[in-house]
Amino acid sequence: MISKFIKILAIFISSLTVLLLFFAAFAINSDMDFFRELRELYVETAMTTLNHQYLATMFIDKTEIDRIRQKNIIVPIEKTDASNISFDSETKMDIELIDITEKTYKGKLLIIHDPSRIKLAVSKNILKTGEKLSNLIASENAIGGINASGFRDPQGRGKGGLPIGIVIKDGQVVFKSRASSFDIIGFNYDNILVLGRYKRDEIANLNLRDAVSFSPFLIVNGQEQIKPGNGAYGLQPRTAIGQTKNGSVLFLVIDGRQVSSLGATLRTVQDILLKHGAYNAANLDGGSSTVMYYEGHMMNTPCSKYGERFLPTAFIIK
Repeated sequence: MISKFIKILAIFISSLTVLLLFFAAFAINSDMDFFRELRELYVETAMTTLNHQYLATMFIDKTEIDRIRQKNIIVPIEKTDASNISFDSETKMDIELIDITEKTYKGKLLIIHDPSRIKLAVSKNILKTGEKLSNLIASENAIGGINASGFRDPQGRGKGGLPIGIVIKDGQVVFKSRASSFDIIGFNYDNILVLGRYKRDEIANLNLRDAVSFSPFLIVNGQEQIKPGNGAYGLQPRTAIGQTKNGSVLFLVIDGRQVSSLGATLRTVQDILLKHGAYNAANLDGGSSTVMYYEGHMMNTPCSKYGERFLPTAFIIK
């Protein structure tokens, strides 16, 4: 009786396996819109991970992978125009916390109505080791914040201390790589979010108070930067920053790589920020670095098995 059951189970599993393989082969090669979009999202997601690109390269030809990634790439064409931001005559001190939850992802949005409260926290051991966001917030006597710049992370074993691009805190350059130009995400002394790619000799003229480097930019001068496609980076945990036309600052995090929250495309992040009034917005370091704290509580669930990662910088709320 048991042997008969085992045979039936084996036949069932074999049949199911064949069906799944047939479905996978059909999905990989089909030109139907649904399967084409699914295939592109799969490729983007796998190829933007550090250790799991093989999930795409094992099944899909390199030429097709290159075509998909090139099709959805974001090409920024503008820099922010500070003259378009005008603060409310009576700046509100309050902060709004909004739940951002859909079927496939969970996230949080903070709206800080007074942009002068946004500062940059930097690891005290910058260039050597980073610090957890909770520590960066505590060291600045802040009430909240999100992770900011990316950092060198060879084989996923980096200590979070060596940022990419440039780091400016309180008007002073803390770190600057040897690059000839930098993707700037930061605030000037007028508390306006500045976005754009600038040459080394242009940085000093930007009047920057606090800034880091990362990309891509999602919204510039009210115009969405991702129009065709999803932005070429697939479903991932996300951190983003934005500013409305009346000066309010938006902090957004979305969890990913979890059963309860798969992650979001850059197009989704862009659309969320547009819905909440962003006039300028940019993507910050995401993946396992994505984290938000507010009033002593972690507001999301980082996907790293170690919990919070060590970070070089964070945008914080004083």
